[in-house]
Amino acid sequence: MNIDAAYNEALSLAKSHYENFPVVSLLVPKHLRKHVAIIYQFARQADDIADEGGESASVKHKKLSDYEELFVRALNGKFDSSFWCAVNHTIAERKLSPDNFLNLIKAFKQDTFKSRYKTFEEVQDYCSKSANPVGRLILELNGIFNISAMQYSDRICTALQLTNFYQDVSIDIQKNRIYIPLDELIKYDVSEKQFEKCEINDKFKQLLKYQVERVKQLFIEGKKLLPYLRGRLKYQIRWTVLGGEAILAKIESLDYNTLQNRPTLSKVDMIKLALKAWKN
Repeated sequence: MNIDAAYNEALSLAKSHYENFPVVSLLVPKHLRKHVAIIYQFARQADDIADEGGESASVKHKKLSDYEELFVRALNGKFDSSFWCAVNHTIAERKLSPDNFLNLIKAFKQDTFKSRYKTFEEVQDYCSKSANPVGRLILELNGIFNISAMQYSDRICTALQLTNFYQDVSIDIQKNRIYIPLDELIKYDVSEKQFEKCEINDKFKQLLKYQVERVKQLFIEGKKLLPYLRGRLKYQIRWTVLGGEAILAKIESLDYNTLQNRPTLSKVDMIKLALKAWKN
């Protein structure tokens, strides 16, 4: 098994994919970059199984179960490729919790059969598997295992996931997914057909405004994580939070019309946010 080649491939993958922020930036200490990249590849591959191709939900679910089995085999020292050898090495060297990886797979499995959420609590439960494990892994990579820090990280990660949902309304509906709670659609008199037809009106705008305001509060609560952090990690997390808040501001500037527009951060935006994070 060529573990160095696996890490190099993971680094190349991480650098080639667009996210709101670079996955492996200069803010990540050099000795951790390969570990961040391999975790990203792990999640990216599972996400692609759930989202890419025209296979049936049952086939995708089966493939994710097979992916999970390969992960469990790797934990037991049985490697089906250099990639899995690298995953096991990262977990062992950095003392990471395997449950965080397993929860990510659970979230991707959920995407194959669940496309609607009745309540905000259901959405939060999804975020606890799809987003929060990533933040916890980043803390563990940096040797932070404090429970309070983990809980504040969960708030930031949930807020980032929700922000992504509201940013990607027009994309998710093409996959027949709505991550805004159905009981809140009813409350604001917004129908699922509006999503499907991309029909914007004041009712939809009020619905999305309510979502945005709630996420803002989650970011405020999540910032209590920052005193637990030091050095570049603290700067990185501050920058990431500012990025999420900037996306929310762009949604507001679009008058909440994300049915027909997808707000993104430009390179200039990212530089400005980096400077703001540094000054703070």
